[in-house]
Amino acid sequence: MADNLNNILSVISTFVWGPFLLIPLLLGTGLFLTVRLRGIQFRTLGRATRHAFVDKSEEGAGDISNYQALTTALAATVGTGNIVGVATAISIGGPGALFWIWLTGIVGMASKYSEAYLGVRFRTTDKKGKQQGGPHEYLRTGVGGRFGKFLAAAFTLFTIFASFGIGNLAQGNSIAAGMHDAFGISANVAGVVIFFAVGAAVLGGIEGIGKITAAFVPLMIVIYVGGGITALALMADRVPEAITTIFTDAFTGTAATGGFVGSGIMLAIQFGVARGIFSNESGMGSAAIAAAAAKTQHPARQALVSMTQTFIDTILVVTITGLVIVTAGTWDMGRDQAAIMTATAFETALPGEWGSLIVSVALIFFAFSTILGWSYYGERAIVALFGDWASIPYRMFFTALSFVGAVASLELAWTFSDLSNGLMAIPNLIGLLLLSGIVVRETREYLAWDPYLKKTPEEVAEFVERQQMDWR
Repeated sequence: MADNLNNILSVISTFVWGPFLLIPLLLGTGLFLTVRLRGIQFRTLGRATRHAFVDKSEEGAGDISNYQALTTALAATVGTGNIVGVATAISIGGPGALFWIWLTGIVGMASKYSEAYLGVRFRTTDKKGKQQGGPHEYLRTGVGGRFGKFLAAAFTLFTIFASFGIGNLAQGNSIAAGMHDAFGISANVAGVVIFFAVGAAVLGGIEGIGKITAAFVPLMIVIYVGGGITALALMADRVPEAITTIFTDAFTGTAATGGFVGSGIMLAIQFGVARGIFSNESGMGSAAIAAAAAKTQHPARQALVSMTQTFIDTILVVTITGLVIVTAGTWDMGRDQAAIMTATAFETALPGEWGSLIVSVALIFFAFSTILGWSYYGERAIVALFGDWASIPYRMFFTALSFVGAVASLELAWTFSDLSNGLMAIPNLIGLLLLSGIVVRETREYLAWDPYLKKTPEEVAEFVERQQMDWR
């Protein structure tokens, strides 16, 4: 029964992520927004990064700081996709898949900016005084009408499903595997540890999640990237050839070699784009939920901060993983070896057991952080659907499910997760296209007035008051 269901879901997922639906919709939307926003990801990345990591503090309505909103979104995106997902894409699509992951990330930064902008722009305050925002709000209110309500309901439902799949079960399974590989801990013991760790963080709500992610997400990224850079430095003579292979195979496909069965250009594109969005979530709308919780006075300021998340996730962390795999020559181990491909690549370059240890520990913390981020996304979605009363029951069920993920076989959960992620993106991307005029017009107005994000909170408040008549 489970095998039949998995096969059915796999067929549907293949179509959703195929060349006739999500691939052109994702890349097309990102490219469209890039053009309309005049290459905002290229023009403002430096200012946005400074505002995120140097300025940090913001004043305005919200539950957490803009920096905590960024790290919460990073927590949800920097996960197994950055380690196992990249390896899976390369093992099926060849080294050229990494090029398409990069392209998805680059144009995806404009999508990330737009959805974060709309998340703040259309956010509301619930009965408990918490910020409620994201696609379920801007689709319902911004797009409006029956169509907007339909898109909002679809996004909300698929977000809840995804929070249990890729946001919980799949991550718990990865943590258990990492704990076993690094420390020899059994799945049952790992499940208990995960249960209490997730419960302690999730039951504290977004404020608790924000504090935890702000503390350890940057550290875990630095450690993993540092290990990857060291590995590349030790293989420096092979890096130019690896880069050439990536660009060549992106447009020619890859011949069979080793355990690799060969791939065409379409496979490289399909799995590059699919794993790209799986990793950075640009266009899915999930990060807009975290952005809506940020203390910020103008949507553009938080949207610029949120945009840096895709750059960090894809252009930095994913690049390190992919380059190490291709440079070390482990990319042709075969699809069934994708789970250990990254660890083997790091082991090839780094001395002793350091390679496997870095990857295993990174996998544990990346997956745990993803659970925290997705717990908030799922909670906001279920509150939007059923009301505030559903918040605590959701947190309790979500925490209990993290134990199941550690001890269960999850082939079906992974297939379901891929499908849910794709289905989340469709209504959100439609909304981004329909609401792009608002984003473009108001962004130009704000950046023309405050191009370097240096205005004081008082000045921004006055600007917002002047602009609010057009917002409503």
